Amino acid sequence: MADETSTQSTEQHAPTPRPSHSGPGAGPRTPRPAGAPGGGPGGRKFFRRKKVCKFCTEKIDAISYRDVRLLQGFVAERGKIVPRRLTGVCTRHQRKLSLAIKQSRNIALLAFAARF
Repeated sequence: MADETSTQSTEQHAPTPRPSHSGPGAGPRTPRPAGAPGGGPGGRKFFRRKKVCKFCTEKIDAISYRDVRLLQGFVAERGKIVPRRLTGVCTRHQRKLSLAIKQSRNIALLAFAARF
């Protein structure tokens, strides 16, 4: 019986080295659960279409500060300019759009903030 306890204490296993995750592809990855976004089968609930610039497709080059109906579509309820990642407008037209919105606000065609 004394021999059994001595053999058990000497048979300790060394800890296995873990791979360091210091970059892409550093180690084996476990698959994500099916319900998680970007996961396996049935993981995607909807298809997101790539946003296309409205001004490029309609070939609108000049954005007028007087066209309030057009500009209101790019201003949120609270009065903030909607970012291009939400609207899908290209960079060039977003700059022109924000300039037109600011000009329109300065001559009181658009409100700076929402009424409460």
